Amino acid sequence: MLDHTDMRILEELSKNSRITMKELGEKVHLTGQAAATRVAKLEDNGVIEGYTIKMNQEKLGCLIHAMINIYTKSPHHDSYLSFIKAQKSFILNNYKISGDGCYLLECKFPSYEVLNQFLEDLNQQANYKLTIIISK
Repeated sequence: MLDHTDMRILEELSKNSRITMKELGEKVHLTGQAAATRVAKLEDNGVIEGYTIKMNQEKLGCLIHAMINIYTKSPHHDSYLSFIKAQKSFILNNYKISGDGCYLLECKFPSYEVLNQFLEDLNQQANYKLTIIISK
């Protein structure tokens, strides 16, 4: 069971996972060693599964943010999933969903030409409905 201090540690690590244990300890009112011990316990218990980076897609040249509802053409999704694996550079997330559609893709594209080619290739695997994100 997580206590208040564990939750604060998770909150601070989600803001900055590169924080030193000394700084983390100061923020949650522990020593650096005590904070490190708590983090290790959270890792060992599987609460913390890993650390990652968040990339700025716009600075990487991907200015078009799109959500794409996927409607597969058959009950077998293997060809669609293979296509998605080959398109990793554009796909941020591929969610299997219930309701309207089978999957929901979150994608970033550098241009409308690249988006159009992606959609043409996608249409060989599944039908789709495209939504362009204007702002966050």
